[in-house]
Amino acid sequence: MTTSTVITKNAALRIAQAARVLDNVNAGAFASKLGEQIGLPITEEKLAKITVADIKLILSGEETVDPDVDNESIKLAVRHLWGASDDDESLPQSSLYADGDMPGSLRVAVASNTEENLDGHFGSCPRFLIYQVGPAEIRLIDLRSTAIADDAEDKNVARANLIKDCQIVYVQSIGGPAAAKAVRANIHPVKAPEGGKANIALQRLQAVLDAPPPWLAKILGVKAKSLSRFAEAEEE
Repeated sequence: MTTSTVITKNAALRIAQAARVLDNVNAGAFASKLGEQIGLPITEEKLAKITVADIKLILSGEETVDPDVDNESIKLAVRHLWGASDDDESLPQSSLYADGDMPGSLRVAVASNTEENLDGHFGSCPRFLIYQVGPAEIRLIDLRSTAIADDAEDKNVARANLIKDCQIVYVQSIGGPAAAKAVRANIHPVKAPEGGKANIALQRLQAVLDAPPPWLAKILGVKAKSLSRFAEAEEE
C-alpha cells in the first residue's frame, strides 16, 4: 500500500503541525494512533471531525503519551488537525455592523472548516461565520472560534450558546441531539449536505426573504407567502 493511499499530503502536514505543539509526543506513533482512531485513509475531512477528547484518548497510549501535555496545547493541536488558525490568511475579513444598519435582516451562522465555505459539521467545525442577511445585502460581521466550547460539559449546548444571537445556522451536517439543542436556543438548523461557498447558500436565503416559506416566515415574524393567498381568498 502506498503512502498516498494511507494519508493525503495536506493531512500529513496537519498531523506534523499538531505533533509539533504536543511536546515530546512521537509524531509517527501519533499518526498511527490517529489512523486507528478515524480509519484509513487519513483525509482532511476526517481530521476536521477530531475533538479534544479524541486527542486525549490517543495520548493515553504508552507509545505517544506525555502526561504533562497541557490542555491548551491539545486544543491548538486539534485546530492544526482541522486546518484552522486564528491568523490564517485564507480566512475572510469581517465588516463592521451596528444594530439597525440593515432593516429587515436576520443573523445567520455558517459552520465552516475552511475559508468562506459552508463545509462544517455543527459539532466539529473550528468556527462559525456570522452573517447579517437582508433583502439588499449579505454582510459577514464576525468569525467565532469554537475552541472555547471544547472543554464544556455539553459541547453542543456550548456551540449553540456561541451563536445564540443568530436565528439560523447553516451546516453541512448535524446530529439529531445537537439539532434539538440548537432549536431550544431558538436557532433553526438548515442542512446543506452539498456544502460549497457560504455566499451561495445565503443568496438562496436572501432570494426568498420577500416571499418566505412557512419556516422562515415564523422566524421573521411575518405571514408566509404560501399561506397569504388563502387568507386573501377568504376575504373575498
